[in-house]
Amino acid sequence: MRIGVPKETWPGELRAALAPAGVKKLTGLGFTITVQAGLGAGARIADEEYRASGASIAPDARAAVADADVVVRVRKPADDDLVGLKSGVIHISFLDPFNEKALVASLAAKGITGISMEMIPRSTRAQKMDALSSQANLSGYVTVILAAAYSPKMLPMMMTPAGTIQPARVFVIGAGVAGLQAIATAKRLGARIEAFDTRPVVAEQVQSLGAKFVQIDLGETGQTAQGYARELTPAQLELQRQGMKKVIGQSDVVITTAQVFGRPAPRIVTRDMVEAMRPGSVVVDMAVESGGNVEGSVLNEVTDINGVSVVGMGNLPSHVSRNASEMYSNNIVNLLDEFWDKEAKTLNLDPADDIVKSCVITRGGEIVNETIKKL
Repeated sequence: MRIGVPKETWPGELRAALAPAGVKKLTGLGFTITVQAGLGAGARIADEEYRASGASIAPDARAAVADADVVVRVRKPADDDLVGLKSGVIHISFLDPFNEKALVASLAAKGITGISMEMIPRSTRAQKMDALSSQANLSGYVTVILAAAYSPKMLPMMMTPAGTIQPARVFVIGAGVAGLQAIATAKRLGARIEAFDTRPVVAEQVQSLGAKFVQIDLGETGQTAQGYARELTPAQLELQRQGMKKVIGQSDVVITTAQVFGRPAPRIVTRDMVEAMRPGSVVVDMAVESGGNVEGSVLNEVTDINGVSVVGMGNLPSHVSRNASEMYSNNIVNLLDEFWDKEAKTLNLDPADDIVKSCVITRGGEIVNETIKKL
């Protein structure tokens, strides 16, 4: 089977869907791989590294995917990206299927088997393919680095002959994969950390990383079967805001990571809460791409609100594009390896398989994912 990997065209996207190590492993399995020239430029990976790993280099995107049985991307494809693909081709990328109904319909109409990396289930077996988690892990790290860059204060405590510098107070909202990594990174940098999540079950994980878990009684919350936080009611959101208001006002850095899968991010930090923070404080809104947790955050901008810097940078994994490409590539390799029939030299995407049921959105001219079909 032939794999085609075009260069990303999304503005500001620096990741590559396959890294050289992934190419080497897949060619070892029996795949033939063609990548577009400059595929890894954003991650500072030279074409020669791909060639040395066993890939052929095509001059443009059309040439890279022309004869491909499998096309691999990071971002969702544009309409032009689907032109010229073979009928029955397997297309793997983030597809945003809850919001991109026209794209899903187009994939089905063209007979493309569309695999959405967002829809990989959070199960033990699928963990190695979970690109949402691998990229969120990096995003959590980047939020702290951004906060440190924009803060006029250093994060760690420092005792010097000239006096003692107190550690910065960091408040992390949301203790999923990204939030936990933000806590761990801020802890390594010496900050004093508090954290909150609507799921009380994560309190132990927060505390194990050296942070204080903020207790706010919201009533019944819990999490989904996939481990995501359940969407709060308007009354619960207001209880959360009131409970966090004092902590936010005392914090030097606030990092928000709260997202609801497939829906707009909840607005949990209001403008008056930001205005109550000390001048020089920093708020990093990790959810800005899906609507934002913070009132006043603007995508890809740093907004000043009464002397508080509200950082709304999108596509955080691209800030560490080399590692992000390597981790995403590993997710892709593990997915293909899981369903690779070594004897037949083909992919066996059994419709009865739990992972396939979750992540395959279109096949054979139809929308086959039950959740997306009902939208």
